[in-house]
Amino acid sequence: MRLELQAGPPPPPGSWSDRELELMRRCLRLARAAGRRGEVPVGALVERDGRVLGVGSNRVEVGQDASLHAELVALRAASHRVGGWRLDGATLYSTLEPCPMCAGAALLARVSQVVYGALDPRKGADMSAYDVLSNSSGNHHPLVSRGCLGQESGALLQAFFQRLRQ
Repeated sequence: MRLELQAGPPPPPGSWSDRELELMRRCLRLARAAGRRGEVPVGALVERDGRVLGVGSNRVEVGQDASLHAELVALRAASHRVGGWRLDGATLYSTLEPCPMCAGAALLARVSQVVYGALDPRKGADMSAYDVLSNSSGNHHPLVSRGCLGQESGALLQAFFQRLRQ
């Protein structure tokens, strides 16, 4: 079975701030570290008011726990750092479109924005496979920004899965 990860159409030039690009590059470094551990290379972080509150990379294999996705690891770290589960005003950055579990956690934590790189047509929860982040029936609606360094994020994931198939 072949996994097709897409970056989607690239955003217009100059549409990402220097800070957004810096934070997504940090997520990519976290993703590469996960890949070196044999994990699916996804990295995430939570930022609020110019401060990184939590970082994470996939730890599913090492922790033998399906809930140890990069986004959840980052959200947990951020919640511990601020001393509470509400992350109002925070932005969740991820190299991959969050899955339903991670998107749900972002909604429940009340993050204000979600920024991600590559689309995930099989498990993505921002209108790719599921409609969690953009679903109008909920009481919390974060701003969603798609495709930040999406080409780089998608290429990292594709290379990882190609190596597994060899």
